[in-house]
Amino acid sequence: MTDRPTAGRFEGTEHRLPVRVYYEDTDFTGLVYHANYVRYFERGRSDALRLMGVGHAELLDGDEPMAFVVSKLEIAYLKPARIDDELVVRTQYRAVKGPRLLIGQSIWRGEVELCRAEVEAVCIHMDGRPRRPTRALVERITPWLPPQA
Repeated sequence: MTDRPTAGRFEGTEHRLPVRVYYEDTDFTGLVYHANYVRYFERGRSDALRLMGVGHAELLDGDEPMAFVVSKLEIAYLKPARIDDELVVRTQYRAVKGPRLLIGQSIWRGEVELCRAEVEAVCIHMDGRPRRPTRALVERITPWLPPQA
């Protein structure tokens, strides 16, 4: 057995990534600082892609270097998370539309939803211009999209 970080798992088309709240994630009240939910969501999106076979380093090193940037982020904070909480970041890639990836995410503590987000990520050339993802990239993501996508 090797000591390696987990990239979570898929349940159907939904990716689930367990995270724990550490002291560094909280503000002076002991609650998770609002910006750290964005970090948890980023980890969820990145690890979902990793399990789909899409690594960020691979995207940068490919014949057609590309990356993703968040172009829209809408967050609803529903309930606070606290130090030592065990959370699950749920991520579902919903659609690929041109250069855009549409993603729904939420953070749960047990059966309680704490936070949810709608995310639009754009595939870009390394000069920052939007570009369509390569056919190979779309083929890796497509099996993880919901049937209506």
